[in-house]
Amino acid sequence: MHTNYNMNQLTLDITTSYIPKEDSTAWFINELVESLEINEPYLFGRPRNYDLSAMLKLVLFAYTRSVFSSRKIEQLAEESLPARWLTQEQMPTYRTIARFRVSNELEALIEKGLDSLVHYLREQQLINHSIFIDGTKLLADANKYSFVWKKSTIKYDNLNREQIVALMSELKEAHLASHVPEGTSLTLDMIDEVLTRLEIRLEELEQEVLKTRKVSPNPAKQQRRTLKSQKRKLSERRGKMADHQQRLAICDTRNSYSKTDNDATFMRVKEDPMRNGQLKPAFNLQIATSNQFILGYDVYQNPTDTKTFPTFIKKLNVANLLPMHIVADAGYGSEQNYRYLEDELPSHTALIPYSTMLKEQSKKWQSDERKVMNWTYNEQEDYYLDPKGVRFNFNAYRTETDKVDGFVRDFKEYKAEKYTENKEVIQEALTQGGNTRIIKVNPSLEYFKAKQRTLLSEPENGKIYAQRKIDVEPVFGWMKACLHFTRYHVRGLEKVKKETGILIMALNMRKLAAMKRLGTLST
Repeated sequence: MHTNYNMNQLTLDITTSYIPKEDSTAWFINELVESLEINEPYLFGRPRNYDLSAMLKLVLFAYTRSVFSSRKIEQLAEESLPARWLTQEQMPTYRTIARFRVSNELEALIEKGLDSLVHYLREQQLINHSIFIDGTKLLADANKYSFVWKKSTIKYDNLNREQIVALMSELKEAHLASHVPEGTSLTLDMIDEVLTRLEIRLEELEQEVLKTRKVSPNPAKQQRRTLKSQKRKLSERRGKMADHQQRLAICDTRNSYSKTDNDATFMRVKEDPMRNGQLKPAFNLQIATSNQFILGYDVYQNPTDTKTFPTFIKKLNVANLLPMHIVADAGYGSEQNYRYLEDELPSHTALIPYSTMLKEQSKKWQSDERKVMNWTYNEQEDYYLDPKGVRFNFNAYRTETDKVDGFVRDFKEYKAEKYTENKEVIQEALTQGGNTRIIKVNPSLEYFKAKQRTLLSEPENGKIYAQRKIDVEPVFGWMKACLHFTRYHVRGLEKVKKETGILIMALNMRKLAAMKRLGTLST
């Protein structure tokens, strides 16, 4: 027998009696936030009576449901039973939600919540003694055609400075033309000084024009007209120079940035519908996982994973998140990263292959006569012998310094023997241009390469490294394919990091709920 269905009957306003299932993401979100024991009030609402715990629960639940817009989160709070249960009928406006997503309170809560989750995972023995590191590019909330390139800015700045020097050379009244150096040594203060002198001179000419009003043609008027034109041109060039300096200051160590979001850098992303390798404004997200749970994260502006590794590892080490084994792919294999691990974390085992490790095992690589590793090396006399019989003797020590971070690499230079014992020229020792062949060897990098080959050849370490693809890669799949999160919804690096924290916690909550449904998580 069916109950009487009547929408117009008298009802009482009571709190939602709905209780979600124990394998629901809402249940895990509620347990996590309640464990934080949040007592501080939230002060951004209109009126200011929203509970901070309820706001955090609502935002986390919305991200697990692929709802990222503040207006849609507001709608979710009104229409979704789990959301209404989490907030206990509190329905904040989209403005309140938008403020909360970028507030300082949220950043502290996410860090505290992630620490609490890691502690819970360790108690439940859900994470092992290995951590897997990888990165992905996520699009910024910026126009893809709003690019500013550092090299182009430097080029046009130099051309603009040349025009300024040419203008100053025409200004005899400034008495500065012969003292202005050529090149890029001009400063805004120097141009301002010239403009000030021009203004003073124009005021003097104005007085002369008034005194010689009846003179025709009037030389003072002609000089004033020319001087005004030159002052206007110099002011325009001065504005361009200031704009170029501002752009270069924003770029800093980067090669580009977006006008819409100055913190975004143009990178190659996998989401490329045109398949033309077009650079798009994005951020580089780095995560560290264990058993497909995200234990740590950070967001960077540089596109390469190699440069992010030392900073990210340092952050994980401070948070006590580094287990015995640190595993990453070949994109992180560089001399700088190997040296950092060797010096700062000697008790940890890093399983990070270098970029050419797999290629070196191929028959084509091992039969390539151009590869120095295939040559014969005499350790006692310190010389190389190539397959053609040319001997390369040690010549000098060389160094190369990285322009970005100043990292110094040490090389040993070997030079080919140009003459035989009979003073005849050895043609194989010469290049096509007639110069003596030279090779450079990096002993430090070769040591780290040999160490990684030894570590990864051990069966136990090989099994650990094989887990990388099934541990960290699926997380990006859930993020982009399941949650459909391929683009940030806030602007600015600090705000992007806060939204990333919400995303990371939402993914972990979904993972816990899935394990509960599969029966692999104990109560």
